[in-house]
Amino acid sequence: MKILLIGLFAAMTLAVPAGATAPAMTPAAIDTYLRDALESTGLPGMSVVVTHGGEVVHAAGYGHDSQGRAVTENTPMRVASVSKSFTAMAVMTLVERGEIRLDEPVAVQLPGFKMDDPRAARITVRHLLNQTSGLSDTTVDVSELEGATSLADYTARLADDGLRADPGTRWEYCNVNYDLAARLVEVAGGQNFGDYLRDRVFGPLGMKSSAVSEEVVKPADGYNSVFGAWLARPELPAFLDGSGSGGVITTAADMGEWLNAQTGDGSPLIKRQSLETMHAPTAIRDYGMGWGVDGDTGLLTHSGNLFTYNAVEAISPKTGYGFAVMTNSAALQDDTYVIMLGLAAMSEGRTPEQPGGDRQLFELVLAVIAVVAAVLGAVGVLRARRWAAKRAGKPRWRIGLRLVPVLAPAAVLAAYPDLISFLMNGRTVTWAQLTYFAAPMSITLLVAALAGVLVAAVRILRLSGGRVREQPESPRS
Repeated sequence: MKILLIGLFAAMTLAVPAGATAPAMTPAAIDTYLRDALESTGLPGMSVVVTHGGEVVHAAGYGHDSQGRAVTENTPMRVASVSKSFTAMAVMTLVERGEIRLDEPVAVQLPGFKMDDPRAARITVRHLLNQTSGLSDTTVDVSELEGATSLADYTARLADDGLRADPGTRWEYCNVNYDLAARLVEVAGGQNFGDYLRDRVFGPLGMKSSAVSEEVVKPADGYNSVFGAWLARPELPAFLDGSGSGGVITTAADMGEWLNAQTGDGSPLIKRQSLETMHAPTAIRDYGMGWGVDGDTGLLTHSGNLFTYNAVEAISPKTGYGFAVMTNSAALQDDTYVIMLGLAAMSEGRTPEQPGGDRQLFELVLAVIAVVAAVLGAVGVLRARRWAAKRAGKPRWRIGLRLVPVLAPAAVLAAYPDLISFLMNGRTVTWAQLTYFAAPMSITLLVAALAGVLVAAVRILRLSGGRVREQPESPRS
């Protein structure tokens, strides 16, 4: 859902006002843009890094965290699916050492991996990293996987699941791909996934404040926006610690070292050819290994969305700049991507428009709808007697049709998770998740549904009472 919202406003963000003069890509200009962006978006906290030519051009934090501390370039942030690029890097270090073979089946290289689908035996490591394995939220019990206590346990729980498509024939974003890749790193690397990242990825790059466990690096609770108010909330419990798909916690300062390595300007973890393999899209989709290609800008990017944190990383092949934007909040719109596009525009000599305002507008509209629904519900209850009197004695099917409009929101609410899942191409969506970044929409729908049910109930009650009174008296004996 967020990706759809991002797309609606990306073009607006990159527009250049006529006659505008593009600011130079200096630390001062970047800082001014980011301070303005924090104010216009209303975000509680944000940390950002910009790199170029092996150097950190600008790294800073803005706003505050949920404990009242100022956000800096050293504030720990959850980066969600940006973690996938780190997992891909870990795999590629083992590929270069000959411990993992990209184009051989995962089942041959990962003891304990089996599925209730013979096609799973053909899944290669490359398929996992390219998200073309055939794995899908629609054929895997994601809720069961969230209860896993380790990557080994996670892998074993796939035994009764299947694939949606033949390996290598369809692209579908599925976190299982990267959690399996993380387990493969453990087996091939001979140590815990988090320890391997520490020793072979974070450590060599000088990323001293990065980990895949909040027991090692502890971020503060993030925020959700509820009709303009930011509420601090703990991240939803799921398979976050040790996760290859979304477990990384890092800082803007550390992300600077990571981006320099990804552009080939920093400490080399792998050969340039391996780096190019990670970045290269497949014939099926503009997605490589933990990196995708933005079709509008040509940027190499990957975003990450949890329920209280958002992040995005990007590299510009045109200019060599690298960008990472991380926020300690989640709402109906992900502002990190829009802010990153603004930085990319600056790096190309263009003037970005000021981001923000869209989240506030969305939530204002939803708040107005909720108030109108509540008012209409109250009016409907007050006029229920009149409504019932007009329809007394009419066929029940006609009365039922009259009740359909007021009960429609309740029907939508009942199917709410499934509808959102459909819009997100089958990704698993739970009721709990819909109370986080989607809270304003969920509350509005709940108010409309309750108002409709109440009106329908009172109308039926009044109609039943009217019919009892209209029955003829029995003749006297």
